[in-house]
Amino acid sequence: MGIIMLVGLLGKNAVLIVEFAVQKHHQGLTVLEAAIEGARARFRPIVMTSFAFIAGLIPLIIATGPGAVGNHTIGSSSLGGMLFGTIFGVIVVPGLYYIFGSLQEGIKMIRNEDDNPLSEDYVEHNSEEALEVQIKTILKKISNEDHEN
Repeated sequence: MGIIMLVGLLGKNAVLIVEFAVQKHHQGLTVLEAAIEGARARFRPIVMTSFAFIAGLIPLIIATGPGAVGNHTIGSSSLGGMLFGTIFGVIVVPGLYYIFGSLQEGIKMIRNEDDNPLSEDYVEHNSEEALEVQIKTILKKISNEDHEN
């Protein structure tokens, strides 16, 4: 049970760091600057969440009476996993983003890939016309590819 909570919380933290870094990179920062800024922006919320989780484990660690051994085991393993995962995540995740972002920079992984997804274009421009233009562009690309093949 403890491992499921750890995977969920630590995975969420990693996703948020990367998402912030991607947004900063799209705003014009280099991959390194975006990775650092993503980690910096999410550091405080990650530490606050982790310490609140650890504080919630203290009753399990100091439990007495029947079932105390199980409580100690779950509490101490979850506490150690959260401490290690938080430190590991705040340092390693931005580093991995930098490594893979540097490798991928300038390379289109998908032919005719747009930098901005269709849904983000709609949200940014907040108009039906922008959505219609984007859909027509995509349909033209698809029909051109079909005629070429």
